[in-house]
Amino acid sequence: MPTLEHNALVEMFREHPELAPRLLETLFHIAVPPHASVAVVESSLDQLIPVEFRADLVLELRDANGALVLAIVLEVQRDVDPDKKFSGPAYVTVVRARKRCDTVVLVVAPDAGVAAWAAENIDLGLGLGNVEPLVLGPAVVPEITDPADAEDETELAVLSAVAHGNGPNGLTVVRAALVALGRLDQEHALVYFQLIWNALREPMRQALEALVMERQIEGEATFPPFVQKLIDRGKLEGIREGKLEGIREGKLEGIREGELKGLREGELKGLREGELKGKRDTLLRLLARAGIVLTEDESARIQTCTDSATLDRWIENVLGAKTAAEVLS
Repeated sequence: MPTLEHNALVEMFREHPELAPRLLETLFHIAVPPHASVAVVESSLDQLIPVEFRADLVLELRDANGALVLAIVLEVQRDVDPDKKFSGPAYVTVVRARKRCDTVVLVVAPDAGVAAWAAENIDLGLGLGNVEPLVLGPAVVPEITDPADAEDETELAVLSAVAHGNGPNGLTVVRAALVALGRLDQEHALVYFQLIWNALREPMRQALEALVMERQIEGEATFPPFVQKLIDRGKLEGIREGKLEGIREGKLEGIREGELKGLREGELKGLREGELKGKRDTLLRLLARAGIVLTEDESARIQTCTDSATLDRWIENVLGAKTAAEVLS
C-alpha cells in the first residue's frame, strides 16, 4: 500500500509536471525536445497497462502544434523491488508503442542504495537490448544549502533535504528547505515537512529540534509555525514565558483591535466561515493523502467543527498519525 511519503513524491510531480523535464535538462543534461506544454496523462493508461504494470505517473510533452515529442514514465522507488526490473521495460515499450514518441523512465529514489540498484541497466535478453532508467537519487540531486535558492526551487529543495538530510551538511540542507516551506500554503507545507521529517534519522531529528528551539527562544521565527510540533511544547512555553515577560495582555489586545478596526460584523463572519471551510478542506485532503479512512461520525465531526484552533490542532496531528482517532484527539 502506498505510503504518505510515496504519495507525496508522486503528487509533487503531478502538481508540477514541468518539474520532470526541467530536472532531465538541469541534472541529467539531457536535450529535452522543445515543447510548449507538459501534461499528466496517467488516467489514459488504464486500458494500456495491466494493473500489475501500472506506473505511478506518465507525463506528455507536446510542441506548439500539439504533437507529442516525449513521454516520461515516473516511478517512485523507496525500496529494492526485483519485479521492477521486468515492469520497467514494459512501461517504456507500451507507452512508446501507443504514443508513437520517444519515452524514458524517471525513477525518484531518495535512498542511495535503492538509487544505485534502480540505475542498473536492464538487459532485455542476451545483451541485444537494454533499458537505462534515469534515477533521481542522492548522486544526482544537489545539496541546496542557500535558503534563497530553496525558495526559487522549493520542490528541488525538498528532494535535496530528503536525499541529503542525514549527510555532513544535512542540517543546513534541511534548514534551507524548511525556510522555503514557509512560503507555501499550509497543506503542501505540511506534506513536504512530513516527507522530510520521515527521511531523517534520529540524530538529525534531535539536531533539528535543538535548532528550532534555539531560533524560537531568540525570537527568530524563520520556520513555519507547524514545525513547533517537533518541540516539547510545555518546556518551550516555560522558556518563552521568561523571555517574553513584560509584554502586557492589554498591549497585545490593542494590536488586535487595531487590525480589526473598520471591519463590519457581517464581513468578519464571512471571513471566519471561509477560513473554517478552508481548514476543513485542508484537513480532509491531508487525511486522504495519509491513507487515513474516516467513519461517517468522524467525517461529520470535522464538517461541523466551528473552532479554528481545534481544526489547526487536528491538521498538525496528521503528522505521523496512523488512525483518525489519533488525529481527532
